Amino acid sequence: MNVFRNLYNYRELIKTSVKKDIGGKYKHSFLGVLWSFINPLLQIAVYAIIFPLIMKNNIENYTVFMVCGLIPWTYFSTVLNRASFVMIENGNIIKKVYFPREILPLSLVTSETVNFLISSLLILAFVLINGMGISIYALAFPIVLLAQYIMLIGLALIFSSVTVYFRDLQHFIGVVLQLFFYATPIVYSLEVIPEQFRWILLLNPMTYIIDGYRDIFYNKEMPEISMLGIIIAIGIAVTIIGYLLFNKLQKRFAEEL
Repeated sequence: MNVFRNLYNYRELIKTSVKKDIGGKYKHSFLGVLWSFINPLLQIAVYAIIFPLIMKNNIENYTVFMVCGLIPWTYFSTVLNRASFVMIENGNIIKKVYFPREILPLSLVTSETVNFLISSLLILAFVLINGMGISIYALAFPIVLLAQYIMLIGLALIFSSVTVYFRDLQHFIGVVLQLFFYATPIVYSLEVIPEQFRWILLLNPMTYIIDGYRDIFYNKEMPEISMLGIIIAIGIAVTIIGYLLFNKLQKRFAEEL
């Protein structure tokens, strides 16, 4: 309960931190928040050319199919990459001022969630442009987002604390995420994977999260609520473990930084 009490007492700091992160991301940038659309659009253009044309992918409305996976993945990978740097970037503040250190990764995940919501307008745009329309199942979007958000908080707590002691983890995370990208059905359908290897992808929580977004916007059906419930439960467990680890390691943050 002390965790929630601390977060409540420092709620204004969390709000300020989130606003600063969102506002400062494109500070002094001419295009500003438009980069939230430009960056994913450039990625979409590359994959939309490579997979349907060069690799002969014949998935119907492939661009929409791919966008439903790529934008949530970008949200996921951005949080983990930034989480590995967040404590080190704020080292001077940590050494000078007391505040609950878990605010930093929590604020990071929350600000990137806002950026994800902005980028998600691209999903709606592609769905409408392709004439697919929006179904009632779009109302399940917050459930899928909640599953991803909780999971990211736990992972951000783990990565942000461990990298203070093991700086090489920052570079290792980037390599692992590149491999993890192709182990997640983002630019391909799970059905193209041979059945004897499909179980490997089914161990990946992001498979179910991506499928959740895809069910809502591409398949126009209700996502598997039971599986999302399991992912939320796993996310809560990861968050508890992440906080316990974070709480133990933060005692020497000032010395290490």
